[in-house]
Amino acid sequence: MENEKYDVIVVGAGLAGLSCAYYLTAKGKKVLIIEAHDYVGGRTSSFVDHSMQVESGLHRYIGYYSALPLLLKKCGVKIGDIETWEEKVDILIKNKNKKLVLGLAPLFAPIKTARGILGNNDILTVKDKLSLVPFFISGFCSYAFSDKLDKYSVTEYANRHHVTDKSKRLVLEPLSSGIFFLPPENYSAYAFFGLFAPAIPKFYKMRIGAFLGGMTEVMCDPIAEKIRAQGGNFILGTTVERVIVKNGAVIGVKSADGKTFLAPHTVLAATLPSAKKILSPLKDNNGLKNLFALDTMSACTLQLELNKPALKKDITTFGPGTDMVSFAEQSRSTFRNLKGRLSVILGNPKEYTEKSPETILNIVKKQMKFLGVDLSDSVTDYRKVAERDGFYSLSKGSQRLRPAQKTDIKGLTLAGDYTLTSSFATMEGAVISGKRAAKACLKAFSNSK
Repeated sequence: MENEKYDVIVVGAGLAGLSCAYYLTAKGKKVLIIEAHDYVGGRTSSFVDHSMQVESGLHRYIGYYSALPLLLKKCGVKIGDIETWEEKVDILIKNKNKKLVLGLAPLFAPIKTARGILGNNDILTVKDKLSLVPFFISGFCSYAFSDKLDKYSVTEYANRHHVTDKSKRLVLEPLSSGIFFLPPENYSAYAFFGLFAPAIPKFYKMRIGAFLGGMTEVMCDPIAEKIRAQGGNFILGTTVERVIVKNGAVIGVKSADGKTFLAPHTVLAATLPSAKKILSPLKDNNGLKNLFALDTMSACTLQLELNKPALKKDITTFGPGTDMVSFAEQSRSTFRNLKGRLSVILGNPKEYTEKSPETILNIVKKQMKFLGVDLSDSVTDYRKVAERDGFYSLSKGSQRLRPAQKTDIKGLTLAGDYTLTSSFATMEGAVISGKRAAKACLKAFSNSK
């Protein structure tokens, strides 16, 4: 393949790279996709680690997504066949043996949604609930008409609108750090409202889906097979080291094992830290200064096999006041062959990426007990899955630094959820970025004729 001629080289086979490759091969372009792992999916992947089934992280599908389900449909996958729907989430109260139940499916489960708003009065008072109203109304209005929200953290914006401490801790903290593992005092208010804003016009689609199997198997492999059927080629298990630049233009890439791959167009669909490394020959290019200035954040999960289910239901659960920011039992959904299976997203992830799995396990057991979940005699196996500085940061001020997919450098296009879209660090954002990158490449081909 090294000596074959391609129209486009796509670096990275996560959702951004797969999306880009699909739309390019659908238009008859000859595409080579190079992926560092031995499997496709990137940050939405599943794999086996020393005989244990693991995933890149605890992921959930949001019902109002549009670009991702469209791509899957084109590849023969129906969302309903790979998802089981959650109509509510649980928020466990530390040391109280109580939980706050929030319904998140206004059309599909209106009673549960109404109960979440009108009920839970023994946990959130009417004053607590009402304090959230001006916060959300003002936030969504500001998001729609300006980008000034990116100057505030979620905590700062909540304080400006006098949200009660209890509502900040039990509602805003789960909806910020529980989803993107960044504490609300650092989490951009713009990113916070931007995640939920699409649900307003599509409220009837709002609900959360858990995957019915590993993400590579049920979602990413079918996309890859469709790309192959359309003439695309994959090289897995090969790390791209850098772009090859000639006369100011990108003409291909060089792998870590010294091989070169040439094409008129290269789409860089790697993670942000990998993109910075691969683009190092162009680090002084003024057009890429925002990319190199964009900050990163880490992620860390502990995934546990158990001899019994940890929770009564397989639904997304939050643990405010602990480092167990969100978690889910998955033995009845993603890992149905196991007696019990728990994935835990950890807060303060940069700290946890440095800790040993054994140390993390002891912390998880201790803090889970604070939330009323006893794991003391049920863990049979476990794995730490971490990405140090693997994601672009959702801290305030980052939004303006997200680069567009189209660059001023001939032969170079960017993709990835860190690139500029209306979505943020989500599967939907990755797919949108890939589609836009493909469109930019196709336009460049058209203009070169």
